[in-house]
Amino acid sequence: MTRIDRYLFRQLSLALIAVTVGLAALVWLTQSLRFIELVLDRGLSLLVFVELTSLMLPSFFAVILPITTFIVVLFVYVRLASDRELVVMRAAGLSQWRLARPAILLAMIATALCVLLNLWLVPLSHAAFRQWQFEIRNQLVGVLLQEGVFSQVGEDLTVYARYRDPDGTLRGILVHDQRDPGAPVTILAEQGRITTTPTGPRVTLLNGVRQQVERAPANAAPGLPPLRLNVLTFSENSIDLARATRGDEARSRDARERTVAELLYPDPAEGLREREIRRYYAEAHQRLAGPLTTLSFALVGLAVALTGEFRRHGGGLRIAIGIGIVVGLLAFGLTGGNLAARDNGWVPLIWLQAVLPGMIAAWWLGGAPGWPRQAPPAVAAP
Repeated sequence: MTRIDRYLFRQLSLALIAVTVGLAALVWLTQSLRFIELVLDRGLSLLVFVELTSLMLPSFFAVILPITTFIVVLFVYVRLASDRELVVMRAAGLSQWRLARPAILLAMIATALCVLLNLWLVPLSHAAFRQWQFEIRNQLVGVLLQEGVFSQVGEDLTVYARYRDPDGTLRGILVHDQRDPGAPVTILAEQGRITTTPTGPRVTLLNGVRQQVERAPANAAPGLPPLRLNVLTFSENSIDLARATRGDEARSRDARERTVAELLYPDPAEGLREREIRRYYAEAHQRLAGPLTTLSFALVGLAVALTGEFRRHGGGLRIAIGIGIVVGLLAFGLTGGNLAARDNGWVPLIWLQAVLPGMIAAWWLGGAPGWPRQAPPAVAAP
């Protein structure tokens, strides 16, 4: 690598790191606001909040890295052209491909990072994120239970405590349990304590009343009401708070936390519907083709910034043209992905959006061989 290559590569790489990290931090900040209630309303520590939301960062980097690579390549080379540095380099005998070599090298490194993210780190981090989110919602009831608040645990269990002692003892407890269809239970207790067991948290209630509405049996004597209330006083009772709905104990995995092999060849034992299988197949191809967009977008930026006639104040027009092209490509990719998820016959559109722009940009950057050109005007002999 020559000194000029190192000079260009250093400017491109530093700008790419700064733009990518800054944009990822901005996206992380906006997305993490959805979970801020876990800190403000549910009592989770700030460290847990940061660790939970940080698991979303790999997916952010996988999405924004192709875009930031294009932005950095386009803006850096346009600035070099405006500062006349490219003019000097061309005067020194550097060809278009020599000028583009540092950007292509950086784009290949970014492409390799996208491959690593899409094929390994994104599924791993997203699976950890969903598992942690699942445990917070369904297992960490002792942490999420706040005094003076009706805490909804799932869809069919509500817990209320008037206040909580410094040692963790709950006072004035109400539990409304609807997990048994047709026989809701309401429990009132003077105090209780939440303990953690291998199967999840349990609350031990002391000195309370258990009220349950039951239906009269089919062979009951005539004249008895169809519903009856059973009241039972107790000195100690224990309730499992690990799950609000037993049918949800097996957490279903979505497409983003599955590997490419699992997306392409799902297990028949899962009983997936045909629509889900088509969506998984399209997701696998998007994950495989996605890294190639990084190199394609970088070549598009190079083709826009390095070709064409030199203009003293032409940087803004080049930037507008490049951004317009990439926005159109992103819209085309989004449309192609949606069509492929509905009908796998459209999957070639995913690869077309990832590969074809880079091929056209490389052809244009190489001088567009074969493109008809207007012959220069003949000069009359004196």
